[in-house]
Amino acid sequence: MPTPRFAVDAAPNFRDLAEQVHTSVPLRRGVLFRSDHLGALGAEDARQIQALGVCRVIDFRGQQERSSAVCALPRVKVHALSIEPTIVQVLSDLLAAGHRITPAEVVAHMQDTYRGFVRRHTSRFAEFFKLLLDSDEPTVFHCTAGKDRTGFAAALVLHALGATHEDIVRDYLATNQRLKAPPGTAWGLSPEVAAVLWSVRAEFLEAAFEAVEQDHGGVDAYLREGLGLREPERQRLRALYLQA
Repeated sequence: MPTPRFAVDAAPNFRDLAEQVHTSVPLRRGVLFRSDHLGALGAEDARQIQALGVCRVIDFRGQQERSSAVCALPRVKVHALSIEPTIVQVLSDLLAAGHRITPAEVVAHMQDTYRGFVRRHTSRFAEFFKLLLDSDEPTVFHCTAGKDRTGFAAALVLHALGATHEDIVRDYLATNQRLKAPPGTAWGLSPEVAAVLWSVRAEFLEAAFEAVEQDHGGVDAYLREGLGLREPERQRLRALYLQA
């Protein structure tokens, strides 16, 4: 049975990783949560998350993102695993040059961003798994919108735990039910472009997996050689995060 949805007003993409994964892997509920940033939480939002027992936060945001919206969840350990948001800089540079960005261009740039997770930031995802292997204390992992850096991290965790590709994509695409593009034309983008930027698409995640296949020969090899998850580590991960 699916885990019930949580309603965190200031972090609408907050959810239990077990919420969408209910057909292929018996993921424990209440131990791994994925989210958008926790820098705008009000007292009631913070109370709801604290009531879940969350005591560890893994933050994939870049330095400026973190400093502009500091984690508002009290009494938690925050681990900063910085992955700078390159898509923001790319689009800012194009706009500054007077370029009129199209939705198709955003799709292509998002795919490049996801390939970059594999080719430039594998060390960060390896650190992420080291933290998960340390203990099964209730943990939130997040970036700013909780969709790209967080989405790839969630996909890796689910694969490592034995989820089917169908369940991995279901969890990934659930973001589209929770996040809405901001009204107006933020950053001077057209509504059509903003809609792509604030969504997730299967082809974004597939671009990362294609880079994994090209560079490492498959996801299992990437987990093993890139992220340090050999069979003993995967057994421990399963013991920590799957139902007995």
